[in-house]
Amino acid sequence: MRVIQFREALREAMSEEMRRDKNVFLMGEEVAEYNGAYKVSQGMLDEFGPERVYDTPIAELGFAGLGVGAAMNGLKPIIEFMTFNFSLVAIDQIVNSAAKMLSMSGGAYSVPIVFRGPTGNAGQLGATHSSNFENWFANTPGLKVIVPSNPYDAKGLMKAAIRDPDPVIFMESELMYSDKGEVPEGEYLLPIGVADVKRKGKDVTIISFGKMMKVVFEAADELAKEGIEAEIIDLRTVRPIDYATCLESVKKTNRCVVVEEANPIAGLSSELAYHIQRNAFDYLDAPVIRVNSMDVPLSYAPTYIEATLPNVKRTIDAVKKVMYK
Repeated sequence: MRVIQFREALREAMSEEMRRDKNVFLMGEEVAEYNGAYKVSQGMLDEFGPERVYDTPIAELGFAGLGVGAAMNGLKPIIEFMTFNFSLVAIDQIVNSAAKMLSMSGGAYSVPIVFRGPTGNAGQLGATHSSNFENWFANTPGLKVIVPSNPYDAKGLMKAAIRDPDPVIFMESELMYSDKGEVPEGEYLLPIGVADVKRKGKDVTIISFGKMMKVVFEAADELAKEGIEAEIIDLRTVRPIDYATCLESVKKTNRCVVVEEANPIAGLSSELAYHIQRNAFDYLDAPVIRVNSMDVPLSYAPTYIEATLPNVKRTIDAVKKVMYK
């Protein structure tokens, strides 16, 4: 199977859907003439032209609103945010318009729109460019929220998101665009709301998503050297969450660690810990442990970044704690 970059997988997904459906278009800052801030949309302007690949002003509120209106009138916009930190400027359009329109209109208006772009830490970009908003949007009824961890999942889920009749938040990472992975030549879609067991194990379940999967895999490799077999679950979608796959794993391993890049208060890790302890209590040999970023804004200094974010050591320590080692 061929190996391509994360950005190439996203580009293929969008391009294939634009060839398939003339109502799909891409809009955002620098997506056209500059080929995308992270080169995700490279070559798309040349293929589809300025009527379907639009450069916008630096005005997220404006172009997000245009996208919602276009979706209500039968088009299928893909709205790129240069970073989801900038989506806060457009959060009213996303939360109060896109997410609630189907309900408020009594089913008269669906909003088939995808909001996509990078989330979370991307190195030394400072606190205002480093936040995680997965749990914010996952807290909004009417939205679906996808956070893929590899090129294969990214392509299959992006295609599913574009075809979905409801608004979808599709979150990527600036630190993953160059990651490479196997992606088949033919068309495929992945179902939204289905987690993936990336590695089988018998001793402990580790649940994560997005770029934190890199931390989880490295930690699992180190644990394996000590004879600890971790089962790794990639949520892929954080709204809806595939609770059934998580519970099935925990009932087998009897222990669970959840790794999430976001801050700990009201995070997705909190939701998972509650749900597992509520529905698999009799199977647990230890309380669920969460590994989150520290509860502070992310600093610019690399030493503080390292101390703040979830890492391999903290994940290993959490696993050993639930195993009483």
